Amino acid sequence: MAVAVEVRGETPRTQEARELSWIFDIPIDLGRPEDLLQRVTSWASRNGDGPRLPRRVMYANAHVLNQSAGNAELRGALEAADLVYCDGYGVRLAAKALEAPIPHRMTGADWIWSLAAMCEQIGESIYLLGSEPTVAGRAAANLERRFPALDVVGHHHGYFDVDSPHNDRVVEDINARRPSILLVGMGTPKQELWVQANAHRLDVDVLWTVGALFDVVSGKVPRAPGWLADNGLEWIFRLAIEPGRMWRRYLLGNPVFMRRVMTHARARHAGS
Repeated sequence: MAVAVEVRGETPRTQEARELSWIFDIPIDLGRPEDLLQRVTSWASRNGDGPRLPRRVMYANAHVLNQSAGNAELRGALEAADLVYCDGYGVRLAAKALEAPIPHRMTGADWIWSLAAMCEQIGESIYLLGSEPTVAGRAAANLERRFPALDVVGHHHGYFDVDSPHNDRVVEDINARRPSILLVGMGTPKQELWVQANAHRLDVDVLWTVGALFDVVSGKVPRAPGWLADNGLEWIFRLAIEPGRMWRRYLLGNPVFMRRVMTHARARHAGS
């Protein structure tokens, strides 16, 4: 059943009230994008020089929810997150079909610029981890060009074996730079599982999974026209410009997601 609840004190470090919409048993936050960004940046504050326990921010879209259905580790990572927000119209459609509160949509290509501006203003730093070699670096350069006072303390590509010594070197580099916010863009489920496995080792305030965000920020992949993005059709644009990478997610994944939604909706009505 998908219902709205208010959760207080989910964990010892999460004391604020949260309004949630449960979609396939994944808790999606109902806050407005501007409120969620304020919450995240409030977490990104240094508390002395001692060890920090990172907050975990993740997103949910049709692809993520499809993957979580058959991946218990991914589901566990989403359930353990301090904040899961809606990053796709599929989640909003699912909420409507399941008669659950409909979350606001907050897509990375929009919020990254607001986040960068807020971090620049309050003096919090970020580190970019993920995407192909050179892409994260170009994304970092574009952010610094647009926000000259923003402290981008480091970047590294996401093409390394997470069980290798290379992973240890990445963790060491992040900890040496002590960013306030670590943006992790490795794709689902790799990024969520990486966060789950390494959170306890990282000296950061916030761990935020961001998917292919660096491709957009770097200019490698163009953003969909507004009339498509604003009407839930951005997936058509992404399929058109990256058919080899996206065809399976959209042409196979979207029907699977909708069948799952309809199955749950029928079961809900049958039990009512």
